[in-house]
Amino acid sequence: MEGISWIPRGDPGFPALLEGIADAPPGLWVRSGWGPEALAERLWSPPAVALVGSRGASCAGLELARQFAWGLARAGVVVVSGLARGVDAAAHAGALEAGGATVAVLGCGADVCYPPEHERLAARIASRGAILSEWPSGTPALPWRFPRRNRLISGLSRVTVLVEGRARSGAWHTVAAALDQGREVMAVPRDPLLPGSAAPNRLIRDGAAPATSAEDVLALLDWRRAPGDRGRGGAQPLLPPGDSRPRARAAHPRAGGAAPGAARIEARLRRGDGVTLEQLAGGLPEVPLADLQARLVTLEVEGLVRRERGGLLRWAGSA
Repeated sequence: MEGISWIPRGDPGFPALLEGIADAPPGLWVRSGWGPEALAERLWSPPAVALVGSRGASCAGLELARQFAWGLARAGVVVVSGLARGVDAAAHAGALEAGGATVAVLGCGADVCYPPEHERLAARIASRGAILSEWPSGTPALPWRFPRRNRLISGLSRVTVLVEGRARSGAWHTVAAALDQGREVMAVPRDPLLPGSAAPNRLIRDGAAPATSAEDVLALLDWRRAPGDRGRGGAQPLLPPGDSRPRARAAHPRAGGAAPGAARIEARLRRGDGVTLEQLAGGLPEVPLADLQARLVTLEVEGLVRRERGGLLRWAGSA
């Protein structure tokens, strides 16, 4: 495990943007492969954007989070979230897939992985960014600590984007904290029939800027893409925006069992020759597209599948 360091407020390794919030912590416990100087240069100097949303996200919400994170990270923006199931995990995975930096803020000690099935993802985040907590090592994850950590997610970020969620959810608390801190808030417009549409649509109704892609967020930041980057190649289409069929949640192999067809999906990917989503779906007609997309996002979060340019999916794990 990467080392965990205490970085006090005022130290060069402490995020400058976070120092400006009203209830900034006296310091942070940081798990990262980078030292304070590298943290200041790689994580706290570029703009950061928080991507937040539902833990029980729809397939469309998971794919949106991943695509937004991919586009932002490719442009050199740091992606911030909370390592939770659903939108958080998909956002971290998308940033890592793009080769960018991402930060996870925990409501427990930096050495405590919550949820526990995200240990592999947490290790990848720590190697390419940082895991932060205001709580000392060994502090357990308790419900009342998560609303407090939400203010740090927004406090680290110039913009908070609500991808999907319900009003009065944890993601909504992060949005409220961002507004209290005077930060920009954006929301992804959603078909009202889709799960998780209530909170983002309400935000837009109340004046938040709509975010239809990473480009909208970059425009608000007035931040240009990295030189030579032409954007995401081979992005897979989302579920039809007007489709009101029930969405399958992304199941984790160690948390409640795998989604239907998981063994067949993994068997095809393990062949190692690479496959597009269309080819995979065509070879598994008995597996619903929603289940297929949900399983792929889970495998990407775990680092077992990587998505290459052109949309090619390739098995990357040994588990």
